[in-house]
Parts: sequence; structure tokens; C-alpha cells
Amino acid sequence: MSAVPAAAPPRDVGRLARRALIAVALAGLAAGLGATVLGRSGLAAGLFAAGTVPVVAALLVSIGRDLLAGRMGVDAVALVSMSVALLLGEELAGAVVAVMYAGGNVLEDFAVARAERDLRALIDRAPRTAHRRTADGIADIPVETVQPGDRLLVHSGEVVPVDGVIAGSSALIDESALTGEPIPVSRGEAEPVRSGSVNAGPTFELRVTAAAGDSTYAGIVRMVTAAQTAKSPFIRLADRYALVLLPVTLVVAGGAWLLSGDPVRGLAVLVAATPCPLILAAPVAFIAGVSRAARHGVLIKGGRALEALARAHTVMFDKTGTLTVGGARLLAVETAPGESPDRVLRLAASLEQVSHHVLAATVVEAARARGLLLTLPDEAQEAHGSGLTGSVEGARVSVGSQPLVLGTRRLEPWASRALRRAAWRSALAVFVAVDGRPIGALLLGDELRRETPRAIRKLRSAGVARIAMVTGDRADAAQTIAAALDLDAVLAERSPAEKVEAVATEQRLHPTVMVGDGINDAPALASADVGIAMGARGASASSEAADVVVLVDRLDRVADALAIARRARRIALQSILVGMGLSGLAMAAAAVGWLTPVAGAVIQEAIDVAVILNALRAVGPGHAFGRRRMPAATASALHEDHERLGTALDRLRTIADALDDAAPADAAMLIAEAERLVAERIVAHEEEDERVVYPRLAAFLGDGHGLGAMSRAHREILHEARQLGRIAASLATDTADRYLVRDAQRVIESLEALVRIHIAQEEDIYEHAVG
Repeated sequence: MSAVPAAAPPRDVGRLARRALIAVALAGLAAGLGATVLGRSGLAAGLFAAGTVPVVAALLVSIGRDLLAGRMGVDAVALVSMSVALLLGEELAGAVVAVMYAGGNVLEDFAVARAERDLRALIDRAPRTAHRRTADGIADIPVETVQPGDRLLVHSGEVVPVDGVIAGSSALIDESALTGEPIPVSRGEAEPVRSGSVNAGPTFELRVTAAAGDSTYAGIVRMVTAAQTAKSPFIRLADRYALVLLPVTLVVAGGAWLLSGDPVRGLAVLVAATPCPLILAAPVAFIAGVSRAARHGVLIKGGRALEALARAHTVMFDKTGTLTVGGARLLAVETAPGESPDRVLRLAASLEQVSHHVLAATVVEAARARGLLLTLPDEAQEAHGSGLTGSVEGARVSVGSQPLVLGTRRLEPWASRALRRAAWRSALAVFVAVDGRPIGALLLGDELRRETPRAIRKLRSAGVARIAMVTGDRADAAQTIAAALDLDAVLAERSPAEKVEAVATEQRLHPTVMVGDGINDAPALASADVGIAMGARGASASSEAADVVVLVDRLDRVADALAIARRARRIALQSILVGMGLSGLAMAAAAVGWLTPVAGAVIQEAIDVAVILNALRAVGPGHAFGRRRMPAATASALHEDHERLGTALDRLRTIADALDDAAPADAAMLIAEAERLVAERIVAHEEEDERVVYPRLAAFLGDGHGLGAMSRAHREILHEARQLGRIAASLATDTADRYLVRDAQRVIESLEALVRIHIAQEEDIYEHAVG
């Protein structure tokens, strides 16, 4: 017994029916024209009518279905025009209208399919099977039967079927379908991998952490389905406006008939009237906008969310994990005189390897990122909540809070400086001591995302009038972040319920968007006009509550989504106004006798095509005529170069601090080291930028003025480097007076700050060049 094939989706059945109608209408028109050429006018009229009647019948069924559902279809204009044409003996006009109407439906299908292409690609690539490791080997099973704890093999080129973590060796993962980022990322053992990403390297083993229905990709498919079916208020409003077209058209057609005494003139008005700018422009433009956002790693859950996003006046951000990276990071290493940052970090990380404290992994990860070799400690003892002690390389090492490591002793100047800098940066100071002698402190804290300032600036440029932060964090930490971003308001120490109240207060004044990433943000996301979830870390309550989900861990995609939404809404409105204006002109021309019914039908179709093509512009990036885009891989390589330069800047900061208490001989050695570092790393980097990078970059920028400003910064950096070189050349170990050392210290600090700001500005230019 053969298997029964699955039924085709209703949308596909409808498309097949519409294609059959256009085939029948075209056949009737072509055959009728052939009969006309042969002089068989009676046969021609019958053939024209044969091509028209099936379209009229299908239209009657469609309108009847709409009436039963409580809707009035504006396609009644086409029904009246074809029916009147047949009644008046204008079969050719009826056949042309039938072809134009059926062809318009097929064109609409094409436009919607084109606009939905990126969304459907996400759904169509969903994996169906998984390779599960069993006691008997590898078995291929339906992905729906995979359970947490299973071990799966993911072969090269395959889509990861469910969420999990790497079991065994590392893997190279292509996340472009989820995030839009084209460069594969490396994942090590026990690191998470999201379903929907692609294995870009050799086969690896995956330990399942979520069932298929609970995995990231399943959530994305659900959101895409919602995006395809949701109807925005703007589109529903266009439907209501379209209903006015039928009585207006009938009045104008009737008036033309009465005034001229010619019913054909009234028919020409009916034929020239087209509701397509109203009923097609908004859906096509909005679906195109949703599709374009999906290509950028942003899922907008339908036209309602896109329209609301386009009207946004106020944007409110959570702080931790949204404006900031989220979680602790090593911000700086403060050292006692004569100590090196690498030694302080290496000893602390070696001891922290056996700790279960939430900050221990941060310290260990920072040390490994610097390439430091760690050793396993002995006799480690952890004091809950305050730190730990143990033996590392034969020395007694203590890592933890000020009371644990320093006790009640009077703070040395370097330790006071470390606590002061920690307070300025809203960071935690973790002190390190060896054999009872404090040697340094690690400053741990949250920090701004690299792209946050650019994201805020792009939101301002896109027309957002008010940007606020609402966070449960302390007021001082929130104010520190807000000051760096020039926000309009800061609401700190707010509970989830108070966040909802804050959003409601803003909503009473203007359309409001809320952006967050945590479970505690879900109520505020759900209550805002538009909730945007930073969902790159996986599915969560915030992703389910939000109207928009950013799948890539980049805040500037929020501004991109808003710009896409506003452009889509602008294109939809433009298509409606221009299309209806052209339709009005065609009706007026037909009313005064300038257009025959056949000519009116052709013009009507031309207006429909123009409207749909214009609405499809929302799929594209907008006007960037003649401008090339810098490859993302090039920008990534430039960013990595800046990351390497950051280690040299960290060392310059350490040298500047060490000069505070350095003896003359030590000061001379430190200044000489700084001069070599500046000459070999910083000056060489800036000269290569000027000679190689900037000329290449100019090809991707529409205006070279920004690069001129960057070149001006290069000259200032080189000037400061020459100043440091002169000081170092004139400095002898026995003549290093404190004034000369202070001058060197000022130049070093100036260089370090200047280069950091310059790097941040270059990063912005690189992102702009990528587009």
C-alpha cells in the first residue's frame, strides 16, 4: 500500500489556482485576438468571454468568502468592471481586465515570495534528522525524538539540529544564518552551540542540552511563522481605506455615464480604478522589511511590530547585558612597585583554577587570553564569599577581598589608588598577596559593549528623540554608564515591576521601545509598544515576550532594525499615495473620454506593477549609489590588530603608574621601555594605517573627510612619540630628576589615552565602511 502524499499548504494551493486563472484568461485573450485577425468577430467575442467568465466566477467565490467572514473585499471593483463589460458587449475590455486582475494576483504572489525569501530560507533549512550515538553505533533518528543528555554527531556542512555543548575537541561553527555574521567562530570543549548554525569544520560530537522543541532554532521558526501571518494596524487601516474606493468608483463611473450618455465611458472608469496601491503596497513593503531585518540577524514578529517600531519616539535600555557586555571582565591589573601585571594575574589565575566562585572563571579566562602559563595550586582553602589561599610554585598566595588579603594594615599608596580607580569604574578590587606581601589587585567589572556608543548615535540619527536607561543596578554604576553615552534619563535600582511602571509612564507620552536581555526584563518587554530582546545567548523568557529578537550579540542591530522599519513604512506610504494618485488621474481621464476601457485596463496594470516594484525596494539596503562595502573579514582583521595593540597600551599604563615611585635608575629603564614600545608597536601601527589601511579604506567611504581627521590624529600621536623619544634620549640613569620623569609620565599617559580614543574612532569608521 503506497503512502498518501501530504496535502499541499493552503497558500500553495491558492497560488496554483491563481496561476491556472491567468493561464485561462491569457488563452481566452490570445485566441480571441487571433479570431479577430481572421475576421471572426462573433467567435472572438465568445473566446474573450470564455477567458473572462472563470475569473469572474473565482472572484465571486472570493468575495463571498470575505462576506461570510465579515469582510468586504475591494476586489469588487474588478468584479463590477468585468461584469459590466460583458453586459455592454465589451468582451475585449472584459478579457483585458481579467488578464490584468489575474496577472496582478500572480505578481503579488511573486512579490510576497520575493519578500519572504529570507524568512522561508530559515524555515526550509530546519534539520529533520540527527545522528545519535548509541551502544551499537550511530543511529539516524527524527530530530523530534532527541532528548537532553543525548550525544549527537554533527558532520561537516550539516546544520546543528538542537542546542548543546561541544563534547570533546573544538569545532568551527558558521552562525551566519542566525546572526548575519559571515565569519565562522571557533568553539572549544563544553562551549555552547545553538541549533540552526552550521558545522564549518570537521565532524564533532554534541552533548544535547535542550529538546528540539525547546532549542533556539525551533523558537526562531515559531517567530518567523508569526512574522509571516501577523497583520499590522497600518495594513488593516489600508484595508479600511480601500473599502471607500468601491463607492467612490461607482459614483464617478455613474456620473461619467450620466453626463456623457455613454455607458462605455462609465465602464472605462471602472476598469481604470485600481485598489492595488492600497491592498498590496503595505503588505509587500512590510514583509520585505521583515525579511531584510532577518538578513541582519533581527527577527521582527510581523507587520504590527515593524510598524510600531517605525513610530518609536522613546527607546529604553536595560543596562547589564544590553548596554554593557554583561558579567564580570578584567578591566585592569594594578601592581605594587616593582611587580609586573602578568605575574600578578598569573599567580591569581593559577589559584583561582580550583575555586567555584563566579568570578574565578573570569580571572582564569583573562590569564589564558594573555597566553600566561598556569600551574595547579596545592592546599587551597576557600573562605566563602571573600577569597581563597593556597600554595602556588612554593609560595603562599592569597586572592580575595581587601579584608582577607590586606587585613587591618594601613593601605599603601598603590592600594589606595587601586581602590580609587575601582570606585571610579564601578568595579570590584580583588587583591593578590604572596607570602603575606600584597603585590597587586585585579579590577573586575562590567564594561560597555564596544558598539554601544555607535548604536546610541545611530538611534539619534534615525530620529529617536529620547533614550533612557532603566536598570536594577546601583545608581553610581548606572550613572557612570549613562555619562559615557549622554543618555536623556537614568532610572536605577528598579525592580521588574518598577521597570514596567517606568515603561508605562513613557508610553503615556510617546510610542516607546524597551530593549533588554534577561528574564527580569520580560515584563517590561511585554508591556512596551515594542519589546526588543537581545537573544544571542539563546532562547529565554525575554525572547518569548519580545516583539523583536536580535539574534547576533550586537546592540547596533537595534538601530538597524529601527531604520529598516522606518524605511519600510515610508516606502509603503509612498506607494499608497503615489499609486492612488495615479489611479485617480486615470479615472479622471477615463471619465472625460480620454481613455477607452482597454487602455484603462493596461494603465491600471502598469500602476499595479509600479506600486509592487516600489514596495519591493524595502528588501534592499536603500540608496548607497556607487559605494562599495568593505568585506566583514577585512574589518575583523583590522579589529584584531587593534586588540593586539591593546596589550601595548596596557603596558604603557602600567609603566606610567610605576613611575610614581620609581628610583632614578628604574625610572630610566621604564621610560626607555615605553619609548621602544611606542616606536615598535604604536608608531609602526599608525604609519601602516596611513600608508596601507587608509588608502584601501577610502574606496569604501563616500566622504574622505573622516579619514582626514584620523590622519590629523596620526600626526599628533607621532608628535607625542617624538617627544617621548627626546626625553628617553636625554635621560641617563644617574640624571633622571623627578621633573624629567614627570614629563615622561605625562607624555606616556597622553599617548595611551590618545591612542585608545583614536582606536575607538577607527572602529566606528570600519563599521560604517562595512555598512
